[in-house]
Amino acid sequence: MPSDKLKAVALNCTLKHGKDPSSTDKLLAEVLAALGRHGVSGETVRVVDLNIKPGVTPDEGAGDDWPALRDKVLASDILIFGTPIWLGQPSSVAKRVLERMDAFLDETDENSRMPSFGKLAIVAVVGNEDGAHHCHAELFQALNDVGFTIPAGGATYWVGEAMGSTDYKDLKVPYDKTVQTTAMLASNAVHLARLLKAAAYPGMP
Repeated sequence: MPSDKLKAVALNCTLKHGKDPSSTDKLLAEVLAALGRHGVSGETVRVVDLNIKPGVTPDEGAGDDWPALRDKVLASDILIFGTPIWLGQPSSVAKRVLERMDAFLDETDENSRMPSFGKLAIVAVVGNEDGAHHCHAELFQALNDVGFTIPAGGATYWVGEAMGSTDYKDLKVPYDKTVQTTAMLASNAVHLARLLKAAAYPGMP
């Protein structure tokens, strides 16, 4: 039986470069901390700082940073997909990552399993307008299409007052409902990830 030691990678799909404060980064750190209480190790990658070229292949040639990021994703048991809400949608950076994962559809093994089979994806969304559930729906569908498993209660989020000026990163005290949702998300994700690590999807003979 494989070890139950799990690894996670969090993709921060903010539009902000470098060390600029990011509400998505704050929520992802809280998700990683919640997973850490279950013995999961992990890291965050700010995708906008990489050169993820447009395309739907595993490698779009010279200068493309997707192959290295792809390796990080596939070396992990849990993918945490974080995005801000822009115009009611996941960010353009998030959509670029999903487009590159389309290549998984053609990378099946002898049992027709994509390389993402047996790996979990969970979602973290932040914004100052409504749209979190819409973003969850878009991301869940796309991530499941490319082979990831979504656990029960597979997302956490915070949405501020419509047209307000307060961001999640500006909160001095954690928002209780988000904290509770994140804790349940972590518990469910770790439970399911351990089950899948011990008993992989069989695929088709």
